[in-house]
Order: sequence, then C-alpha cells, then structure tokens
Amino acid sequence: MKSLLVALTFSILSTQASAEGAHHATSAYAQEAARDIKSLSATDVDELARGGGWGFAKPAELNGYPGPSHVLQMKDRLGLTDDQLLKVQKAFDLMQVQASEEGKVFVEAERELDAAFRSGAITESALRNLVATAEASRSRLRFIHLAAHLEVTRLLDDGQITAYGEQRGYSK
Repeated sequence: MKSLLVALTFSILSTQASAEGAHHATSAYAQEAARDIKSLSATDVDELARGGGWGFAKPAELNGYPGPSHVLQMKDRLGLTDDQLLKVQKAFDLMQVQASEEGKVFVEAERELDAAFRSGAITESALRNLVATAEASRSRLRFIHLAAHLEVTRLLDDGQITAYGEQRGYSK
C-alpha cells in the first residue's frame, strides 16, 4: 500500500512539474510580437483613427452620463426632440472629429515609442519624452470622450437619462 501511495505521489508531482514548466516558457504576449505597434492591435489602431471610444468614457457612461453615439442610436426610444437631436448630433460630430485627429496623434506617438525600443538605442531621457508625448495625447483623447458625455447629459431631461440607463442595462 505504501509503495502504491509513493508511486501515485511521484506521478502527480512529475505531471504538475512538467505542466508548470510549459506555462513558464511562453509569454502571454507572444502573439503580439508581430504587431506593427506592439502596444496596439490593428483593431485598436482602427478604432482610434476613426474616433472610437476605446473605453475612455466608462467613468461617465457607468455613472449616468449618456454618450452621444448611444443617444443617437436610441433617439426614438428616448423621445428626443428635434432640437435635442440636432444638438446631440452636433456634439457627436465634434467629438468624432476631435477624437479621430487626436487618435491618430496617439497612434503615431505609440509607433515612435515602439520604434525607439526596436532600434535598441533608446535612452532614459528619450523614453521619458516619448512616454510623456503618448500619455499627453491619451489624456486629451480621454477628455474629448468624457466631455462629450458631459455635454450630452446637459441636453437630456431626467426621464431621458433614466430611460437611457435602463435601456443600456445599468439600472438595478
């Protein structure tokens, strides 16, 4: 009985050790090594270039500040007036143009950061500047999207805001 228990223990331990060894050999990032810009997927680049939200406005969206894109999609269900529709469309159009322009700046900043590492000659000083440039752009992008939620919320009445939250599944 003891020898069976010892054999079973060694079997389990050796299986566990080989399984753990396989996990340490491959990085979770391995498939991203072929990307043009390592920090951004092709989908990310496309969304940023077209002015997409990229999740920047979650603090507004999830705290009751409706977004222009979704308000436009839900215009009939929210009962927007013609004046509201015009103003929400204007807010969306402005956000889209600004976010698209800044999105391209952000993508280029990330491309430059990636290229600096790829060159093998990046310095700490250059790194500081490249990161600052990319993060300043990212900050401007986030502001653009959050400000659009703020603007649209001012255009809606309380009932429309409540209906928006219910339609989006945020109400409890």
